[in-house]
Amino acid sequence: MADKQKIINIAVIAHVDAGKSTLVDALLAQSHVFRDNEQIVDCVMDSDAIERERGITIYSKNCSIMYKDYKINIVDTPGHADFSSEVERIMKTVDTVILLVDSSEGPMPQTRFVLSKSLAQGINPILFINKIDKKDARIDEVVDEVYELFMDLEANDDQLDFPILYGIARQGIAVNDPSEVEGIQIGEGAAKIRKSPKGYGGLSIEPLLECITKHCDPYPDTDDEPLQLQVSTLAYDDYIGRLGIGRITRGTIKEAQMVSVTRGDGSVTKNKINQIFVYRGLSRTVTAQAGSGDIEVVSGIPDISIGDTICDPDHPESLGTISIEEPTLSMNFMVNTSPFAGKVGKYVTSRHIKDRLEKELEVNVGLLVEPTDTTDSFKVSGRGELHLSILIENMRREGYELAVSKPEVVIKRGPDGEKLEPVEEVVVSVPDEYTGPVISKLNMRKALMTAMMSEGNGYSRIIFTAPTRGLMGYRSEFINDTRGEGTMVRRFSGFEPWKGEIQGRINGVAVAQEEGNCTAYAIFTIQERVQMFVKPQDHVYEGQLVGMNARSDDMVVNPCRAKKATNMRAAGSDETIKLTPPRTFTLEEALEFIDDDELVEVTPTDIRLRKKLLTELERRKYNNRMNR
Repeated sequence: MADKQKIINIAVIAHVDAGKSTLVDALLAQSHVFRDNEQIVDCVMDSDAIERERGITIYSKNCSIMYKDYKINIVDTPGHADFSSEVERIMKTVDTVILLVDSSEGPMPQTRFVLSKSLAQGINPILFINKIDKKDARIDEVVDEVYELFMDLEANDDQLDFPILYGIARQGIAVNDPSEVEGIQIGEGAAKIRKSPKGYGGLSIEPLLECITKHCDPYPDTDDEPLQLQVSTLAYDDYIGRLGIGRITRGTIKEAQMVSVTRGDGSVTKNKINQIFVYRGLSRTVTAQAGSGDIEVVSGIPDISIGDTICDPDHPESLGTISIEEPTLSMNFMVNTSPFAGKVGKYVTSRHIKDRLEKELEVNVGLLVEPTDTTDSFKVSGRGELHLSILIENMRREGYELAVSKPEVVIKRGPDGEKLEPVEEVVVSVPDEYTGPVISKLNMRKALMTAMMSEGNGYSRIIFTAPTRGLMGYRSEFINDTRGEGTMVRRFSGFEPWKGEIQGRINGVAVAQEEGNCTAYAIFTIQERVQMFVKPQDHVYEGQLVGMNARSDDMVVNPCRAKKATNMRAAGSDETIKLTPPRTFTLEEALEFIDDDELVEVTPTDIRLRKKLLTELERRKYNNRMNR
């Protein structure tokens, strides 16, 4: 019998924008996964269209490389807090994690979360200090901060004895000591260096690969034991159906093999495996059988779910369930009832929306879908605004039309029946001259400042704990208050007692009075007291929001009014109309902007804001009933 292949599984974890996908690029490029003449794109693992557009990782993905006689399976994970469930569920499949920390920023809120999950699994991490060529790098201080973070998270002695590497992921460089890069042109000359994950100046990523093989023993040979494999990720193929992805804890799995599947509810079913795939570089390759320690993909079990354990038919032993933290934010997904409904979208009925949400539940474990009092509306809960908006964005690109309500926080009850709401840790980095407005605005939103320190270079870092409810709609204000120079990162920290009333949007809106095409003449007369959302020739309907009022009350306007035609003309007056450019909304901005009595209408081509009740008479009747 051939010697057992040496297998090590690793995950790359970090805060958003620390360089995870870039490091994976370097590992792939220097392991000869690509042909010499192959065109390589940046962040090759971010294969989803939205991931490429936004420059973030949303879904955890697998690949593999060969180093000496080792097969190293790599899992690239998301860094954004809204996609934490993607990180939580893959921790059981890896032997070690590479913790990336920016040499200037240091540990951020999400760094604490992903590290705590890996330490809880008993994993001994490897620390990689990235971007050491930054002008404001503070390598020694950042290492000290990481040690403090490990101690705060109660790491054991083995976990505290972590190896440290330094590097520049975009150049494919890893070193054991920062002084090793002093001989090559970095720092001041870094801007002149073309990004090249294949290494630079005689340095490469090899020290990191050496560290992985020395720090982590290959998975033990348990091929002769009964099969046990826990599904940690799901995928879908149009030809072969649902796929289960996980690591074989023990035993071997073969194609066309009969297996037992143990579920989270304790039930056991018999199924037949169809095909087995293993990772070779970036691709899935069909194999006749796979052994213990490897991450593979199995097909043939149509109802496989995350946390299910695939076992030997005679030894159905479950590996337990994979616990995922609960959602913190919810919104209603409704059938689009606007006058423009069905003009663009391909899927517009409640049955279409229901089927799509059920399909999403198969792979999106951080999501919760519940029925409501009406058949044309569904309550969808997730980990944050971005988590839910990515789902909506995918749906509209697939041809769905729907209306969504204002996000609301998920309320829980404490042991004594008290009302609890989600609270987040917020870290802002702002120029010193803008700290006053930021602190003032967050205090108004019931945020509590817990720390404030100088970062040097005229910047301050301030840490708050704030209710999720108070942070809704604040990002655009924050950008305006800091002139675009501030950064803000958030991380869910837990449920705390209700913080009381928080002031919402202080501006009213301008609501269209009738359906028609907007005219420059009408917009010119309205824009004196309204920030417009529409431009001339935009088609609007009664009840659509066309602008933001300067005052706190809502105002009904007619942006379609045309100038009366007469035979009198004042010289040049018709040519001198100057219109202010309208404010346009991304999906996230629209969700943050709307109030309780408003909806966001989402179609494949447009994002519109509207009132729930479209006519002025309906809104007046409703307000009169509420004020009785």
